[in-house]
Amino acid sequence: MTVTAPSYAAPAPAGIAPDRFRQAFRRYPAGVVVITTDSGRGPVGFTATSLTSLSLTPPLISFGIGTTTSSWPHFEHARTAVVHFLGAEQQPLAATFATSGIDRFAAPTRWQRLPGGEPLLDGVAGHLRVETEQIVPAGDHRIVIARVVDAQLDEGRSPLLFHDGAYLSL
Repeated sequence: MTVTAPSYAAPAPAGIAPDRFRQAFRRYPAGVVVITTDSGRGPVGFTATSLTSLSLTPPLISFGIGTTTSSWPHFEHARTAVVHFLGAEQQPLAATFATSGIDRFAAPTRWQRLPGGEPLLDGVAGHLRVETEQIVPAGDHRIVIARVVDAQLDEGRSPLLFHDGAYLSL
């Protein structure tokens, strides 16, 4: 008589501990952007290092946003957003939009609205106006996939980078 083991899928490995995960990615340098939107309840935004160019044709980007952040409910319902490329001298702006529990759009933040109503930060090294195409669940985050519909760039600026817990420039 042949006995076969029951067929069931083994549980997926849990992965590495969150602290080890953070430690690994602290060693990976990344560009710093601020992403803003207004879904009709006032402007919101956050600092991100997860921006990725996804496709050339059509021009798509992606970024991650935590579902426990104060900005997530707004991005979940927003049709458009603005990705702001920060210049090397804009560490204070990055820090403002990385701080929770404050009005990130209050002075000294300078901003205006684009014709479509999106909040645009003044003096940035460039920006992309994007339209949300898809939102993909990914653990405690969502990946926003968006089509770039406009781009403005200041070619002469050095970018702001983040590495090992500190802002840097090239």
